[in-house]
Amino acid sequence: MADAHTKHHDYHLVDPSPWPAVGAAAAFVMAFGAVSWMHHMYAAAPLVFGAGVLGVLYTFIAWWRDVINEAQFAGFHTRVVQISHRYGMILFIASEVMFFVAWFWAYFSIALFPGEAMDVGKMAYTHGVWPPAGVETFDPWHLPLLNTLILLTSGTTVTWAHHALLENDRQGVKWGLLLTILLGATFTCVQAYEYSHAAFAFSGNMYGAAFFMATGFHGAHVLIGTIFLIVCLVRTLKGHFTPTQHLGFEFAAWYWHFVDVVWLFLFACIYVWGAGAEHVAAAH
Repeated sequence: MADAHTKHHDYHLVDPSPWPAVGAAAAFVMAFGAVSWMHHMYAAAPLVFGAGVLGVLYTFIAWWRDVINEAQFAGFHTRVVQISHRYGMILFIASEVMFFVAWFWAYFSIALFPGEAMDVGKMAYTHGVWPPAGVETFDPWHLPLLNTLILLTSGTTVTWAHHALLENDRQGVKWGLLLTILLGATFTCVQAYEYSHAAFAFSGNMYGAAFFMATGFHGAHVLIGTIFLIVCLVRTLKGHFTPTQHLGFEFAAWYWHFVDVVWLFLFACIYVWGAGAEHVAAAH
C-alpha cells in the first residue's frame, strides 16, 4: 500500500491548493470595490477595495511561499521540472513582449500617420504633425537619458550577481542584487519626478495618453521587477540558492533584462524619435 504512493518519476504532480480560488475571490472583491469607488456608489467602497487588495497580496505571498517550499525543502523541482518552468517563463515573457507591442502600435499608428484624412478626430487634434503643435515634449537628453544609464547599469549588476551565484560567491550575489534593487528604485523615483513635471496630461490628450500608457506600464514592470529582486535578496540571505538550483533568481534576471530592453525601445522611439525636431537638433 505504501508503494502505491511512492514517486517513480521526475515530474511534479501539484497537490490541491486553495490559492486559485482564494485569489479569484479576492480579485473579484478588489474589482468590485474599485468600480464602486470610482462611481461613488457607497461610502464603504474604498474599504472594500482595500480588503480586496490585501486578499490578493496575501494570496501572492502564500502561493509563492508554497512554491518556494516545493523547490527548496521538498525537492520537487527536479531537472525535468525546471525545464518545464523555463519554458513557462519564456512564454510569459513572450506574452509581455506582445503586450508592449500593442502600446508601440498604438503610438506609431498616431505618430506615423498624424494627417490621415480618413481619421477626422486624429487630424483635428494633430493637424497633420507629430508631436502635435503646442505639446511640449520631454528633452530626451536630460532625465530620460539618465534613466537609460541607470537601467543599463542595473542590467550589469544583476548579471554580476548571477555569475557570482554560479561561482558560489555569496557576497557577490548579495552586493549585486542590492545594487540592482537600489538602481531600480532610483529609476522609479526619477520617472516619478519626470511625470510630476510633465507639460501635458493623460486625459484629453492623444500624445499624453500614448506616452503615459507605454512608459507607465514599463514603470509598473520596473516596480514589479524590483520586488522580484528584493524577494531574491531575502532568499539569498536565507541561503536558498545554490549554483545548480536557483530558478527563482534566474527568472528574476530574465525579467529584469526584458525590462531593460523594452526601455531602450521606449527611449529610442518615444523619447528621441518622438520628441520633435527641436530636441534632435539640440543634440547635435
